[in-house]
Amino acid sequence: MKPFATAAEMRAVPRSAGFRNGGVSYWFRDVGLPDRRPALPGDADYDVCIVGGGYTGLWTAYYLKKARPDLRVAVLEREFAGFGASGRNGGWLSAEFAGSKRRYADTHGKGAVVALQRAMMASVDEVIEVADAEGIDADITKGGMRLVATNPAQKARLQEEVAELHEWGYWPEDLHLIDPCGEPRLQVDGAVAAAYSPHAARVHPAKLVRGLAAAVEALGVDVFEDTAVTDIRPRTGSRRPCAVTAAGTVRADHVLRATEGFTASLPGRRRQWLPMNSSMVATEPLSDVMWRHIGWERQEVLGDEAHAYCYAQRTADGRIAIGGRGVPYRFGSARDSNGATPPQTIAELWRVLARMFPVAAEVPIAHAWSGVLGVPRDWCPGVDLDPATGLGWAGGYVGSGVTTSNLAGRTLRDLVLGEPTDLTRLPWVGRRVRGWEPEPLRWAGTHMVYGLYRGADRRESDRVSRTSRLAGVAARLAGR
Repeated sequence: MKPFATAAEMRAVPRSAGFRNGGVSYWFRDVGLPDRRPALPGDADYDVCIVGGGYTGLWTAYYLKKARPDLRVAVLEREFAGFGASGRNGGWLSAEFAGSKRRYADTHGKGAVVALQRAMMASVDEVIEVADAEGIDADITKGGMRLVATNPAQKARLQEEVAELHEWGYWPEDLHLIDPCGEPRLQVDGAVAAAYSPHAARVHPAKLVRGLAAAVEALGVDVFEDTAVTDIRPRTGSRRPCAVTAAGTVRADHVLRATEGFTASLPGRRRQWLPMNSSMVATEPLSDVMWRHIGWERQEVLGDEAHAYCYAQRTADGRIAIGGRGVPYRFGSARDSNGATPPQTIAELWRVLARMFPVAAEVPIAHAWSGVLGVPRDWCPGVDLDPATGLGWAGGYVGSGVTTSNLAGRTLRDLVLGEPTDLTRLPWVGRRVRGWEPEPLRWAGTHMVYGLYRGADRRESDRVSRTSRLAGVAARLAGR
């Protein structure tokens, strides 16, 4: 993406009269920002204290209380439940798992990685089943996932990706190449290849996180909002681990960190996970004529094979919501406060939308927003609990957290309860990795990597028939 958008480029972006930039996300604009729950009133004592009120924290609380209704569980949230990535993401409930499968295999073997992938597929259905059981209407449609290639280099990469994933837990019925012009039709302009997996569903992120928060409250979990945790301290001697806030200290047998892209704000965590930015735009509803042209009746989630990739969904009310990396990182691991998106990112996402769906190019953009996700130095998610300190954590999902957070919640449940299970034996449990480089290397390196990826995309769009060497340089610099 270019470092700035020209005035002409911004004028070209059609925007509705009610266009909004930020305000958390379109998803929360659709359902309305919630009335905030009361803050922590003072010092407190629990069996389990969870820091972070997004998907990871709420799923963990949910499964702990379902397994042990007598447990005293508290969730501490700086803003409101779902304020972070859980209320801003692209609504991809998919079986994709970030990170290098070979890195996990190096420590646990190939069979364990296959088991992890199959667990991710099962987690898609688990989320759907819990939503149904708890009466959470989150616009869930299990239409699968479609990946498209729009030039020869992307086509070759997609074919290689499908073949490789067949070695790591996807069987042919789980992921396969399809005719990009075949039925059911999804008309992406310029598509030369496509692949499909049934293991994905479209969701409305804010409806899901709002419903999940209500479900855990109904189980007896105390959810405290407007409660910023300033420090997490381990067990020392007879003193139990604790979460420190301005209102008071919460002591518990276990304190679990579920802060994802906001982890860098905690003491000693500045370099642990990179808070990577991702941005989205949502259009006004398309007309019936436009939808007849595009198709997309199965309502699968949609992604492409570009290095600076995009992700999209057809929303339940007939919009296109599409996202990408935008400005990838702010100096010093800084984060935005309310999701405002730079003009150049809005222009770039609109160009991607118009390129993929020319018929929708004049449909006004109704909303733009951004959020942060957590990226470990090796780009591999993890989950862990240290019995000695009483501290646990999960995250580093690298943008694939809607499903992974559910798997993390069930895994943390088993770790807290001290029950060895198939989940606690998965290869992402106990994974440790070094931190990111100090500034300014962190900022310069991140922007260089994404500049190289975008340069690779430009070269490949000029009909280079193989993956650009710039992408290989970027991958080596990133440590992927």
